[in-house]
Amino acid sequence: MEDTQDNPSPKAGLGWASLGAGLAGISVMLGAFGAHSLKARLTEKKLATFHTATDYLGYHSLGLIAIGILIFVLKGETAKKLKRSAIWIVVGVVLFCGSLYGLVFDGPRFLGPVTPLGGLSFMIGWFTAAFTLLKARKE
Repeated sequence: MEDTQDNPSPKAGLGWASLGAGLAGISVMLGAFGAHSLKARLTEKKLATFHTATDYLGYHSLGLIAIGILIFVLKGETAKKLKRSAIWIVVGVVLFCGSLYGLVFDGPRFLGPVTPLGGLSFMIGWFTAAFTLLKARKE
């Protein structure tokens, strides 16, 4: 079965789960890097920001794995809407975690206002997933 925008195949869920697993591995690598290599190089505040980004990357990686499994198991409109949730969460990872990592390493100042947009993307993703699953439960 082919994955299209309107009708994601169940196997598309495995792609989201795989992405989540890969991001979880990156989260572990970054956590170790922060604990062992950056501790002596960053201020306490920047190190805390680095850890926040890494924690959120890990949490949302696990969430992508769960959503991917749900897409694999569920079909039709529910899977399609869960795919949207996964997209919002990936956008959140890029904007939230990416902007924090950028700020830690003295990236451009415009990254500061980007961070809340990433948080908003996370919220949209999770609330979309919650609403979708509640609606599917009633069907």
